[in-house]
Formats: sequence, C-alpha cells, structure tokens
Amino acid sequence: MAGNTMTGPRGRQAGFGFIFALALMNSISFGIMIPILPNLIKQFAGGDTAQASEWNLLFASAWGVMQFFSGPFLGLMSDRWGRRPVLLISLFGLGIDFLFMAFAPTLAWLFLGRLLNGATAASFSTANAYLADVTAPAERAKIFGRMGAAFSVGFIFGPAIGGFLGETDLRLPFLAAAALTLVNWLYGLFILPESLPPERRAKAFDWKRANPVGSLQLLREKRDLLGLVSIGFLFQIAHMVLPTIFVLYVGYRYGWTPKVMGFTFMLTGVAGLVVQSFLIGPVVRRIGERNAVLLGAAAGVAGFVWYGAAPTGALYLLGVPIFALMGFLMPGLQGLMTRRVAPHEQGQLQGANQSLAGVAAIVGPVIFGETFAWSLRHEAFHVPGLAIYLAAGLLTLAFVIALGAAKAAEPEALPA
Repeated sequence: MAGNTMTGPRGRQAGFGFIFALALMNSISFGIMIPILPNLIKQFAGGDTAQASEWNLLFASAWGVMQFFSGPFLGLMSDRWGRRPVLLISLFGLGIDFLFMAFAPTLAWLFLGRLLNGATAASFSTANAYLADVTAPAERAKIFGRMGAAFSVGFIFGPAIGGFLGETDLRLPFLAAAALTLVNWLYGLFILPESLPPERRAKAFDWKRANPVGSLQLLREKRDLLGLVSIGFLFQIAHMVLPTIFVLYVGYRYGWTPKVMGFTFMLTGVAGLVVQSFLIGPVVRRIGERNAVLLGAAAGVAGFVWYGAAPTGALYLLGVPIFALMGFLMPGLQGLMTRRVAPHEQGQLQGANQSLAGVAAIVGPVIFGETFAWSLRHEAFHVPGLAIYLAAGLLTLAFVIALGAAKAAEPEALPA
C-alpha cells in the first residue's frame, strides 16, 4: 500500500520521484504567479500602481512571515508522525489555497489566501527531510542538487505559462497552479511510501520547539550546526537581491526591454539547470561537500561583483555561467547539515532552515530595495550596483564562516 514505510530500491525510487515532482510542480505553480499576482493586486487597487506596489510588498512580507512560523511546526510534525501525512496535508492545503486565491472577491480575501499559501508552502522543509531519510549521506548533495534543478525548470517555464494564461484571464494561472498541485497530491496519495519508520521517529511532539524560537534549540544542542546554518541564512538573504531589483536595475542601467529580461531569466535558469543536473553529483564526489560550499560561495561573490560592475548588457550576460556555479553551495551545505542530526531530527533541522528562509524573504527585499533606491538618489555616490555588491559582501562573510564551520570533522554517516 502507498502508506507503507518504504523498503528496498523501488520504494526509494517512488519516494524520490514524488519529491522531485513536488518540487517541479510547485516551482512551476509559483513561477506561474510571478507575472500575474502583482497585476491582479493592481486590478483590485483600481489600477493605482503606487498602491499596488505597497500591497505587493505587504503580500511578500506576509508570505515570508507565514513561512517563518509554519516551517518549524511542520518539521516537528513530520519527525513525530512521519513525512508522508505532513506532505499530503500540506499539498492538499496548498492546492485549496490556490483555488481560494483564484476566486477571491476582494483584495482582503486575496491577502488571506496568500497567508494560507505561505503556511502550506513550508512543505518544502518536510520534502528535504524526506530526501535525507531515503538517501545515503554521501549522496545527499547530489540529490539536493537535483531538487535545485527542479526549481530551475519551474522558474524557466512557470512565468512563461503564467504570462500566456494571464493574457486570457488573470485568474486562470491560479487555477492552473491549483491543478498542478492537486495532481501531485493525488500522485502522492496513491504512490508515495513513508520514509521514516516508527522506530526512528521522535517519541513525542515537543510543543516548545514547534515555533521559530524553539526550533533554534537544536542549534544550541548541536553547536557545529550553528556556523552551517549561518552560511545558509546569509546565502538566503543575498539570494533575494536579484528577485528584488533585477527588473529595475537592468532597465535603468542597460535599457533592457521585457523581452530581453525574459531571455535572461531563461538563460540563467538553463545555466543553473546544467550545474544542478549534471555537475553537482560528480564534482561533489571529487572535491567533497565542504569544498562544494566554498566553490559555491566564491562563485556567488564573483558573479555578484560581475553583475554589479558590468558596464554593458552584453558583459552582464557573460557573467551568467560564473553565477550559475553558486548552485554548488546549498546542496553541499545541506549534505553537511544532514550528517549532523539524527533521523528523528531531520524535520526539525529543515523546519529551522525554512523558518530562516522566511526571515530572509522578509528582510532581503527591504535591505536591497532601499539600498538600490539610495544608490540612485545620491549623485556623490551614484553606484547602481551597490545593492548587488552588498549581496557579494554577505556571501564573502559566508565564505569566511565556511572556512571554519565546514572544516569541522564530520561525524560517522548516519543510517539512511
């Protein structure tokens, strides 16, 4: 039966197939909304662009807040009762949330739907815990890289699908996102095996840790995690710079049209897909997870500096392959982190990571948006790429931390 704990290679393959499909379908569904949600908000705001911008920032921040609170709760639930029920509940809720947003009659109802969407989207933390359950420690970096590839595919095709469907009706992309999510839920309901057997689960649900502050208890207990999580947090913040300012930055500096921007999105996604699909596995086997983290951080610094300094659009595009190598960072980091916790703590670890990603989604746009605006207003210090340089600085700090934190002796491989 689908609900049985997985045993043998077939169960593991079914499990990874579902998780990969989850990442792919969800990234496509979120990508679908990228060109649509701001326009729908603007429609509700009566066509007022300034008011729509304020609401859009509120929507983005509120979504991050829900991730911040729901990540630890879902992670602990999966440690106590297994990954499968939490994934299925979250996916079903996410599909309903997309339907809720598709039929929202007012801006307030749309905002409520976005809050629910943020809470259920934290199922990604449980998905990562599932992968840690079914993958040998030495292979986890490669598997997390493949998950990154699923996100790259989603963000290549999602916005294009959203733009195409949105030309017909702004609500139609939400219906498409709901359909993709619910199809994935049905697949999981009938196919997905459980990855965490009862004997390896947490003995009780600890309410004191089912919140962002309580989830950090794991970091206090396992101090060798603190540096690694700090690297991930700095990466998450730095990674927000391009989603926050890219359109305004390249439009201001290079005069790019939406068509050129779309091509750049596609080129960046393809480069990331190549790295995550074909390079991470063999390279990490050769250089190890620690060096993969260092390589990813160094490439990210170089890529951001290139983007900030490029005087022409053509030179900007030449930096895409360098920037794509930043894709080594998170798979290597996830591999190192999952080695340092027991099977019944994987959900708590991923929940804490999801919570910190929520914080990054809240503060990143504010930091980089305000820095970009400040850099344009000051004639004496007119540096349009200042926000991107700031992201490079954060990754430089991550690199320095990694020199020590990722160098610590790895414990014996935990049972997969």
